[in-house]
Amino acid sequence: MFLHAEKTVCHGGHGDTARFKYFAFAVRAVVHMLLVLLVGLVTPAAWAQAPAQPSAAALFAATLHDFDDKPFAFEGLRGKPLIVNFWARWCGPCRQEIPELAAAHDKYGKSGLVVVGIALDDKVESTRDFARAYEMRYTGLLAKSGGIALMQATGNPKAVVPFTLVIDRNGQIIGSKLGAMKKAEIEAAAKQLLGSQ
Repeated sequence: MFLHAEKTVCHGGHGDTARFKYFAFAVRAVVHMLLVLLVGLVTPAAWAQAPAQPSAAALFAATLHDFDDKPFAFEGLRGKPLIVNFWARWCGPCRQEIPELAAAHDKYGKSGLVVVGIALDDKVESTRDFARAYEMRYTGLLAKSGGIALMQATGNPKAVVPFTLVIDRNGQIIGSKLGAMKKAEIEAAAKQLLGSQ
């Protein structure tokens, strides 16, 4: 490497030598990082390929509960294009995306799109009242105690909400988003799902 500072060329006390060695070390580190970056840009990178999506098997195997506290086998939704949103009553960003998810349900529901909100809650009445207050017109379910494990199994290892899955008619997760989805993202997901009929 052209920047090698074993010998000091500074005149002065030991402090100058130490500062020069530190400076030379810092310069070598910066040059090394730039070379790594340059090599990464020139060579084909694995990140250029879309990462493999997790399986939706755990979701389709789950039995959740509807807002009347009746068991709901998620397997009954297999074969339908799905936007599945994990949310919680206490989550501000979750509240912000509810109107957009409801609008997607209204606009694309007749074409076969199913929007599902899975609440990380076990309080049926409170969740039902919240859903009514926020005009959640799409399918609402409660994960009860299984919500964290279900999110982790579907690609959200830290179990953070909001978390949204886009699942095609073949039951494959074709996209996911950690954080609130914007209207344009929901529209794009719906169009992609319905375009793959």
